[in-house]
This record gives sequence, C-alpha cells and structure tokens, in this order.
Amino acid sequence: MRLAIAAAALALAAQAAEAKTLEVAAGEDAQERLQTALLDAKPGDEVVLGPGRYVLVDGLSLDVDDVVVRGAGPEATVLSFAGQKGAGEGLLVTSDRVTVRDLAVEDTRGDGIKAKGSDQISFVNLRVEWTGGPNEKNGAYGVYPVSSTNVLIDKVTVRGASDAGIYVGQSKNIVVRNSTAEFNVAGIEIENSMNADVFDNVATRNAGGILVFDLPNLPQMGGHSTRLFRNKVVRNDTPNFAPKGNIVANVPTGTGVMVMANRNVHVFDNEIADNQSAAVMLVAYTQPFDDKSYNPLPREIVVRDNRLGRNGWAPQFPGGAELAQAAGGMLPPVMWDGVTVDPRTGEVSAEAGRLSLTTGPVLNLNLPAAGALDKARPEVTPTLGGEPAAEPAAVSLPPAQAALGS
Repeated sequence: MRLAIAAAALALAAQAAEAKTLEVAAGEDAQERLQTALLDAKPGDEVVLGPGRYVLVDGLSLDVDDVVVRGAGPEATVLSFAGQKGAGEGLLVTSDRVTVRDLAVEDTRGDGIKAKGSDQISFVNLRVEWTGGPNEKNGAYGVYPVSSTNVLIDKVTVRGASDAGIYVGQSKNIVVRNSTAEFNVAGIEIENSMNADVFDNVATRNAGGILVFDLPNLPQMGGHSTRLFRNKVVRNDTPNFAPKGNIVANVPTGTGVMVMANRNVHVFDNEIADNQSAAVMLVAYTQPFDDKSYNPLPREIVVRDNRLGRNGWAPQFPGGAELAQAAGGMLPPVMWDGVTVDPRTGEVSAEAGRLSLTTGPVLNLNLPAAGALDKARPEVTPTLGGEPAAEPAAVSLPPAQAALGS
C-alpha cells in the first residue's frame, strides 16, 4: 500500500514538473489557435487566454483531465460567439478535475459553458451573457454542469439565459456561491440533483429567482438534500421569456423561491423581497407522467428564519389576483398548493405533509390535484403541521477543489 501511495505521489510530482502553460492571444485565427491549445493540452497544463476579444464562429471543447483554462478576468478576456454557425454551446468540458476561470462568454447560440459527466469541475470568476437582453432565442443555460460530481460554481455572473442562468442538473455534491443571476428566466436552478449548498448569491430581475425541481424520466431522479441560505432573492420581475413547452415557461413572473417535487430542501436565512407573485412557492409537478418511480410531491421541506420584504402583491398565475384578494390583498410568505394525493396511487401521501414552514403565515391552496388552481379554496393558516426535516449534512468538496474558490 505504501509503495502504491509513493508511486502515485511520484506520478503527480512528475506531472507537475512537466506541466506547461499554453498561451493564446486574441486576434486573427483565434478560433483555430484556441481549439488547438485545448486539444494539445496535457494533464497539469494551463491554457491561458490573454486580454482581448476573441471572435469565435464555432463551439470549443475540452476532454483532457487536470487542465485549467484561465483568462485575464471576465471583463478583460471575452469570448464572443455572436457569429456562431452551429447551435451548440460555447465551451463543452467532458473531462475531470477541470477549472474554467477569469473570462467571459457572450452570445452563444446554445448554452454558454457546459460540463457533462465531469468530476471535480469548477467554474470560477466567470461572466456568461446574452448582450441583447432577455430573448427566447438566447441559449438555454449560462453555466451548465450536468451528470457531474463535486461541482463548484463561485463568483459567476449570468445574464439573459432563456431557461436558467446557473443550472445544475442530475449532479451530486454541489456548491453554488458568491454568484449573481439576473435577467434570466430562472436565476439559479438545481434539478434532479443531490447534496447541493446554494449560498451567498444574488438572484434578481429574473422571472424566478431560485428553483429546486425534480422531473420524471431522466437518467438521475430523486433529487434531494438542497440548502438555500444567505441568498438575496429580490425584485424578480422580468417577464417570463422561455420558449413555449419548456418546464420553466410555467414559472410565474415574480417568483422568489420555487420548490417542485423535491425532497429535503431547506430554505433559511435568505433575504426575499419585492417578488410580485410569491416569496416561496411549494408545488407538485403539474404535467402527466408515466414514470412509476417518480414522486411528484414536494416533501420534507423546511422554510425558516428568512428576512422578508413585500412579496405576493400581484401574483402572475391563473387565479392569483383572487387568491391575493382573499388573503387580504397580498399572498402570505409561503404558498403551498396543498396537494397531498399521490397520482400514482390515488391515495394521500404521508410524506407530503412533512413540511416545517415557520417563515410567517402560509397560504394552503388545498388543491385536489397538481395545477388545479381554478378549484383552489384558499385557507390561510399560521403554520403547517409536521415534524421538521433533519438538516442535511453540509456538502464537502475535495480539498483541492474547495481551495480554488478561496
């Protein structure tokens, strides 16, 4: 065993000694020179992009482990895809232990920066933006790790995504921190993922601030254990511009935090204000599905100790105005659709009642089925019953990765 450890240490030392810096400058033939550097990189290398505007007409890709792609800063090093010919992402990473940092990606036809199947993937000090502002023809996601593990998103700003600015899908062990999402459909979205800490972020001027969803018929399901804390979720007022048919097209403009069909989600110590539809919405999945393993109900949800401003004065969903009027002119801080019947069995789910909601009064819609707002019978109650769900363990990243954001 000691020999194996020593051999591994020697291999790492040799790799570090052989590491190279591949420098790429802006200018003519930037597309070819940058993609060549990403292809030529070896484990341990850094691909360093100097300051300037890189005019690119095609997507970039990296499939080499242990590589850092570094710019001179998100306002200094700008990768412009305004003339992109294909519909793909700006940069696609499919390798492990990769860091992308200190640069900007603008106006991709598809997603901004995507990682697929990566372990220890880090996005640090980045800007992804569609410079024409909100438009349904913009790319869906700004920063987009999917099917990945040990994900770090730190000091990232995304503007203009037609789905979610910062989106983590079907992944495990996630930290999203110190980031800003604005003028997207969804600011930050955690979907079908496990063990996520989302904290010290700003979600503002989106249609919806922060979403935690679980959807059926995906390779990884059963999303659980997400903590949203110390975030500023304010003034999410951009009209929803998602293309029709997208699941986020159903997110009402002016939603602060929305949890759908997920388990063990804790929302605490956040500032939530100036969201016209609702501060916090807890809802069941509203579409028909045939996946028998899928649970469409939110459960084991804790909402506590948040700092609330004015929310819910003009709900932008069917029946919202009537609900607000019935509740005294403004929706209470937490709105729960009240669906407790599991459509798979037709019976009341014991799990659905496991909610601990202590951030002000709760509006329980008492819906007989998901999405049946036209049949809502609103009932304002000070709290909902059920034992608080256990606090999920803090997400811990490998030391080498955690140090990247320090």
